[in-house]
Amino acid sequence: MNTRRHRRLILTGSVAGAAIVALDGTVLTVAQPTLGRDLHASFTQVQWTSTGYLIAVASLLVFAGRLGDRYGHQRLFAVGILGFGAASAGIGLAPGVGWVIALRVVQGVFGALLQPATLGMLRAAYPPDRIGRPLGLRTAAIGLAAAAGPVVGGVLTTQFGWRAVFLLNVVPAVVIGVAAFAVRLPEPGPRRTVGLDLPGACLLALTLVCLVHTLVGIPAAGWTAATTPGLVAAAACGGAFLLWERRTESPLLPPEVLGSATVATSLAVLLAASASLFGALFAGTYFLQEVLALDPLGSGLTALPLAVMMVLSAAVADRLLRRHGPRRTTVAAMALLALGALALSWLALSGTDSGSAAGGGFLLLGAGFGTVMVTATAVLVRHVPVAYAGVAGGLQQTAMNVGPALGVAVATMVMALTAPGTGAPRSAWAAEGFPSAIGVTLAVLAAVAAAGALCATALPARGSASDGPGRGGRTDSRAESRASVGCGAERR
Repeated sequence: MNTRRHRRLILTGSVAGAAIVALDGTVLTVAQPTLGRDLHASFTQVQWTSTGYLIAVASLLVFAGRLGDRYGHQRLFAVGILGFGAASAGIGLAPGVGWVIALRVVQGVFGALLQPATLGMLRAAYPPDRIGRPLGLRTAAIGLAAAAGPVVGGVLTTQFGWRAVFLLNVVPAVVIGVAAFAVRLPEPGPRRTVGLDLPGACLLALTLVCLVHTLVGIPAAGWTAATTPGLVAAAACGGAFLLWERRTESPLLPPEVLGSATVATSLAVLLAASASLFGALFAGTYFLQEVLALDPLGSGLTALPLAVMMVLSAAVADRLLRRHGPRRTTVAAMALLALGALALSWLALSGTDSGSAAGGGFLLLGAGFGTVMVTATAVLVRHVPVAYAGVAGGLQQTAMNVGPALGVAVATMVMALTAPGTGAPRSAWAAEGFPSAIGVTLAVLAAVAAAGALCATALPARGSASDGPGRGGRTDSRAESRASVGCGAERR
């Protein structure tokens, strides 16, 4: 099998796998109310159909990437997508909400196996100077799936019921998984036998479980004293994890990853970008429906430019990387993200009731986020050795799972503090306080994006993601040095 065909098959599998996971998450949000009514489930039980999945995924991503580095990303990809499809089929046939929650956790476990492998396969198949384009296609596919999800979910739920939303994944997952097992693609080189570091994996999983569980609970309960123990536990487990990683002979995060300032900078940018975007979406949805009085369909159409621009910007991000380098491109993209949040903030504070103006704010958000997804991911994947490509993919996916929960938690906290009825859950906020509270919240989220832009100035100017031949191996040592100062990364 020639190299071009090999890469084409890898790219197809990676894009399809990432799109299936993205579609699954967005179609479920539309089907959850119907699921709750049909299964006579409480609101908390319905929320756990999402929370259980998110906790399972976030806690296992890095360890799953490590498994891919040891046993092969294609093999982990095949197991992950087949298991994901089987869990989807089980959910579609589940007799009660308890089964749905349990199987969503199982689905999250297989999703954790699947997601880092989609990046690990690309890193192994493409040389560093050519990885920007496949990452752009993968990001564009995620954007398309996310945009189509609410529409597809609405049609399926209306016509066939909520179970059809899960059964939608089964056939594509089986076809792709069987093909991944059947087609033997050549390995890019001999795999290194690496230790799995089970104690480190457990400590990291506990850290992320405590953190994600606490963050996803804030929107429902508000910021109360009950959230503090979870954050303290997350900090304690995280500290224990870092101490263990520095002492063990075969760490889950090897020195090439844990000690790289560029990797830390890329993760910080991805975390800030995803937190800013999803926090802005959370607050922006309230602005559209509570302030502008749009119905859900009108809100979706107003926010549609975000998905469109995310797809378009991801498609051209590789070209921007080649021309301007990762530092300039990422800083500019984060600035667009901040401007989008500021535009929505100004509309809320000024009392503007124009839906088209709000659409312009969402357009800026999509343009910035789509570009950052490609640039920061390309830098991250490029600066990790191929032997640890799965770990890099796991870290990227962890940032993209924790970031949204963090952004929504920040938005909820700021809205609770600035709206009348300070500190109360969002259900108790006074309607007249919404415009100012939403405006301040969006301004804070713009500041988060601006902080990410400042951090992005520490990325290498050239040679990080998509430089041409002859420059692919060169890195900017001055940028590495600045990264350790600008983002608090600790070099080893």
